[in-house]
Amino acid sequence: MKRNILRLLYFISISFLISCGSLQEKNIAKQKPYFDAGRLTNSNEIKKALYSQFNDWQGVPYQHGGLSQYGIDCSGFVHLTFKSKFGMDLPRTASMQARLGKEIRKSDLRPGDLVFFKTGFASNHVGIYLERNKFLHASEKKGVTISKLDHTYWKSNYWKSVRI
Repeated sequence: MKRNILRLLYFISISFLISCGSLQEKNIAKQKPYFDAGRLTNSNEIKKALYSQFNDWQGVPYQHGGLSQYGIDCSGFVHLTFKSKFGMDLPRTASMQARLGKEIRKSDLRPGDLVFFKTGFASNHVGIYLERNKFLHASEKKGVTISKLDHTYWKSNYWKSVRI
């Protein structure tokens, strides 16, 4: 009996942690729009802003639910980057970020597009496309870093790309 209760509690808690960045998403419909379509149009300016963000955050350790330079998770990094560099208020979790914008083909990626990965049972990872097959993200192992989409791990876990 105890084991079944513990198992049930475990599965309930997992359902709240469906993606990195587990803050609750109450009242989503009441919030202001997350993005301004068409704001990210100048690729050179976007790359400049993203590399600047990387320089400021490089190596900051991964922390599930983190939102500071003491520790940050993937969706928190995307959330803070879009807010500070582009003035855009994206949702806090990868699962909500995946619902934004327009889905695009991997071959059509431009700087600033979001790239998503299925990294485990009911978990997602998100990063921001830079250029030449590279993306910026908060990695569990390396902290804030730049990785290549054609790396074996990312290639095998790629899910989709979205243009905001």
